[in-house]
Amino acid sequence: MDFSSRLLLLLEVIELGSFTNVAAQKNVDRSVISKQITRLEQELGVRLLNRTTRSLSLTTAGNEVLKQAKDLRELLNNTHRLAQNHHSEPRGLLRITSSMMFGRQYVQEAICQFQAEYPQVTCELRLEDKLVDLVQEGFDIGFRIGKPKDSSLVSRKIARSRLLIVAAPKFIQRHGKIDSLEQLQTLPATVYSAPGLFLNKFRYFDSEQQEHYFQLNPAYKVNDVEMVVKSAVAGNTLAVVTAQMIQNEFRDGLLVPIMPELNLDDFGTFYAVYPHRDAPIKTKLFLETLQNMIGKDVPIWEKNIAAFLP
Repeated sequence: MDFSSRLLLLLEVIELGSFTNVAAQKNVDRSVISKQITRLEQELGVRLLNRTTRSLSLTTAGNEVLKQAKDLRELLNNTHRLAQNHHSEPRGLLRITSSMMFGRQYVQEAICQFQAEYPQVTCELRLEDKLVDLVQEGFDIGFRIGKPKDSSLVSRKIARSRLLIVAAPKFIQRHGKIDSLEQLQTLPATVYSAPGLFLNKFRYFDSEQQEHYFQLNPAYKVNDVEMVVKSAVAGNTLAVVTAQMIQNEFRDGLLVPIMPELNLDDFGTFYAVYPHRDAPIKTKLFLETLQNMIGKDVPIWEKNIAAFLP
């Protein structure tokens, strides 16, 4: 490992919080990371980190060196991006992160199409529903549900995914026709629940575009969106789902919409986010591949709910 690589390693240690976390990410022993940081301190002739058994903290010199490490990372990223934009054909590594279900259904297929057309690009895909720091973890593109709040990232709307209230026919038979929000809020529901996110309250608009809310009655909480649909199909609960989550459940009579005339807020719009406005050509072309596959105006998944659209 050369001097510049050790500088970037110091940046990773600070951003991830420990030698152990960096070692786990790189799949090496913790001692390898510790030795490289020690060597960096020896090369510079100053202590960069205060080490205790439980924590790390930067020294005054370490803070100054860290600023240089951040500048170095930005310089290297910009240099790679500029060079890639001059290639006649994209190449190199494209790192992508996405929510689980969207990634399995659409990002994976887009990668297959993309690599068939551009074989000089290698791809890495990480699927997880938690928010990922693109810059810190070195991803080129992230796909997220809902408008991104991080103003430092560039965002691009990919496709809408309307909200629907659904239940199995046997659930309707057991509880009767559901035609009021008062009734809806008393019935057992499956809701998505994960650390920092509990989706049991939803916004809708009346005929005068005034906003209102209704709240589900959770009987089952789960941190996987596919399980929300499967639970509703089982017939014990109703659920609020996005159009993108629906496959053939309506066509096969496994689910039916509840109060489809209700004007629910657009919660599930998908966005692509990336660190730089002048994105590398490989990023731009991958987004084109995905967009063409999903559809530019009407997303492909709306064919599954076409009979119930207003």
